[in-house]
Amino acid sequence: MSSKKKRWLLGLGLAGLAGFVTIFLAGRHMSRRFEPYIKEQAIEYLKKRFDSEVELASLTVSLPHLSPTKLVFTKGKGVIARVEGAGVLLRHKGRRDVPPMFKMKSFRFEIDLGRVFDPIKHIALVRLDGMEINIPPKGDRPRFPKDDADSKPPDVIIADVEIHDAKLAIFPRQKDRKPLEFALHDIRLKSAGVNQQMDYTARLTNPKPPGLIKSKGKFGPWNAETPSDTPLAGDYVFSDADLGVFKGIAGRLQSTGKFKGQLGEIEATGEARVPDFRLKRSGNPVSLKTTFEVLVDGTNGNTILKPVHALLGSTKFVTSGAVIKHDGDPRRTIKLDVDMPEGNMVDIMRLAMPGQPMMAGKLTLKTTILVPPLTGKVVEKLELAGRFDIREGKFLKSGIQDKLDGFSRRGQGQPNNQTIDDVDSAMRGAFKLDDQVITFSELQFVIPGAAVDLAGSYKLDQDDLDFHGTLKLVAKVSQTMSGWKRILLKPIDPIFAKNGAGTFVRIQVKGSSKDPQFGRDKGSKED
Repeated sequence: MSSKKKRWLLGLGLAGLAGFVTIFLAGRHMSRRFEPYIKEQAIEYLKKRFDSEVELASLTVSLPHLSPTKLVFTKGKGVIARVEGAGVLLRHKGRRDVPPMFKMKSFRFEIDLGRVFDPIKHIALVRLDGMEINIPPKGDRPRFPKDDADSKPPDVIIADVEIHDAKLAIFPRQKDRKPLEFALHDIRLKSAGVNQQMDYTARLTNPKPPGLIKSKGKFGPWNAETPSDTPLAGDYVFSDADLGVFKGIAGRLQSTGKFKGQLGEIEATGEARVPDFRLKRSGNPVSLKTTFEVLVDGTNGNTILKPVHALLGSTKFVTSGAVIKHDGDPRRTIKLDVDMPEGNMVDIMRLAMPGQPMMAGKLTLKTTILVPPLTGKVVEKLELAGRFDIREGKFLKSGIQDKLDGFSRRGQGQPNNQTIDDVDSAMRGAFKLDDQVITFSELQFVIPGAAVDLAGSYKLDQDDLDFHGTLKLVAKVSQTMSGWKRILLKPIDPIFAKNGAGTFVRIQVKGSSKDPQFGRDKGSKED
């Protein structure tokens, strides 16, 4: 071989070797460039997408085993890299007076290296573990300085997001108050595109009453300026919630419904069922079903009830009102209006009293319930005001009903007429409860032949009765008796026959609820 040809072959080999080395070095450069670029893009995306200062403890990019030359020739297309990060903090607008808006123990996703430098990045799945979401309150916030005028985040489309073992906390405006917290077990988000709503499914634990919530619906797009205004809508199933965490009541609640609004304010409609609802004081379970529409302020937990229709046993009633916490108050104010057009006394008595119900009948009730934000037991601060009307009443304990039947016979002037039996009772009144004293401006009890009209008060804490009023009978005094007593009492009939009644007497009721003392009110003037 001639020396000229040898030199030509040698030059060609050296050129090929140089090219190979160049390609190899280019591949090595590309592989080394991916990690800082992905980290830079991840931080840039989080920073601008959530208007936050970003801290990232670590990020690693794991590449599959392949030659640098193949990486150059394929431009990374089809090469899937695994990206893992840890110790992520996002401080909304750079705030350090509240917890970070997002905090993640770790995250990971996979990306096609051939798409890393595309204008729009596509990521199939991102998994987030140990995430804390802290929604800051509305109001004035320190502004987070932006690096440039262009605040648009990099275009990234994430097809699916899996979130495991997360916690959501919505912070109130008052710094001394605790946030509303939810434990989020599993959340799956599916993207429809850049800045679009995402479909989601979620499992979370409600804080109070504790119970499991399963939900699905739509979330977003994320409002970086005001996170609490981020849209949210969906359906939910709330199961096996323990009402026993509240004072005074118990039962297991099941609820289904729909909701819509923003993270900071949700409007919900649905129904709830408590088959074993009971007051702890009485212990008798009565089924409770409700259909409701409520407005919940997520920043402070205030709840507005837009009439709640309820069925307690067979008794229908409607409740409206609010559970509100005003600035400076340590607790919430509960104010409810209750309208019960025709209740079943058996349902009410079974719920309110231990043992078997003592009375049956129909109850009409209108009342306002107010529990102001004071310390102490509910009974000590409870305020009530309203009216009630009991019709077709019958006492289910034979001893009480027998006495009323006898009283009715005498009131009608037929003390020995045993056909007057099982008479109906009626009761109505206007009441007000304040500072553990229930005051009746009017209280009327009526049975055939007799009517009692009273006014007075009952001190709950002291079990003290103090009522004054009148007793009216259709019969005259003598007619309430039989035999020789009837004849003996005839001379005094004119004394008590007044005000349109055969017998008119001013009476008083003293003593306690366990041992009431009935008698003539000697302190009042006779008409």
